[in-house]
Amino acid sequence: MMPVPHENKLFGGNGVITKTTMLGSAVALMLSASALAQDQDLSAVQFRTEQVGNGLFALITDVAGNIALSTGPDGSVLVDTQFAPLNDKLRAAVRAAGGTDVKYVINTHWHFDHTGGNEPLGSAGAVIIAHDNVLTRMSTEQFLAAMNRREPPAPAAARPVVTFPQRTTFHLNGQVVNVIHVENAHTDGDSIVHFPNANVIHTGDTYMKDVYPFIDVSSNGSIDGFIASSEAVLARSDASTKIIPGHGAIANKADMQRFHDMLVKVRANIKTLIDQGKTEDEVFAAKPTQEFDAAWGQGFMNPEQFTRFAYQSLKR
Repeated sequence: MMPVPHENKLFGGNGVITKTTMLGSAVALMLSASALAQDQDLSAVQFRTEQVGNGLFALITDVAGNIALSTGPDGSVLVDTQFAPLNDKLRAAVRAAGGTDVKYVINTHWHFDHTGGNEPLGSAGAVIIAHDNVLTRMSTEQFLAAMNRREPPAPAAARPVVTFPQRTTFHLNGQVVNVIHVENAHTDGDSIVHFPNANVIHTGDTYMKDVYPFIDVSSNGSIDGFIASSEAVLARSDASTKIIPGHGAIANKADMQRFHDMLVKVRANIKTLIDQGKTEDEVFAAKPTQEFDAAWGQGFMNPEQFTRFAYQSLKR
């Protein structure tokens, strides 16, 4: 956790969430690569490699978003890139898995814990691919309301050079790679990446294993979109599917089903309270997530944060 010299109130009303509260564990991952390099020692960070298919791997650390790696004759393909200061370690992990130079990068969304490593790879010639809105957000200053923080535009070399509005397909390293936009879940530029030959799906931050999701309302995220995204993953899954979440351990269809069912119930609870005319503070006081808090509320988002972001997305 980064030291916080003072508190900034992020929400009004009786239930105040402070910047101190928000900068716990995984929320700190939303810092830009440059800020994280200045404020956090990454020297001890190492990538853990888990093979999920033929020539297909998950590269995982505890400090940023999970990466998928495809290796083969077309060069290495990465889904997300973590942080620029980890680039040498990332390249070493790619080589250790049998990969060569990174030729393609697919970004699941714009947040810096998933795109912070783009710049050195783009400067070295990798083709960066993402949804149209990822380029828009990386090209302009962004405001992360959850952290009361402004993010400057990304360097030109870090930005996508190939974008798409709904979906695109690549044929690389003997794999079909389907990149599918899911609307307004974690952000307004989310994509899931499906490797159907290997029966593997990378969800980006539309799914984080066993924790409440972060609905980035400042990037037009919504609980409705999270539910729709989970349904898109479920429709492409079977009992053998390996699901690489944005953060956390490799998951399966049953894990995703539990996540979906939790979201549907919480949305119904909050919607009922909104229909009764309850304010945001009153909705939180009613504890619409209470039955799930022990299982889901111990990580990325605490119950209050998740409730308030879900409420805000539904009211909008």
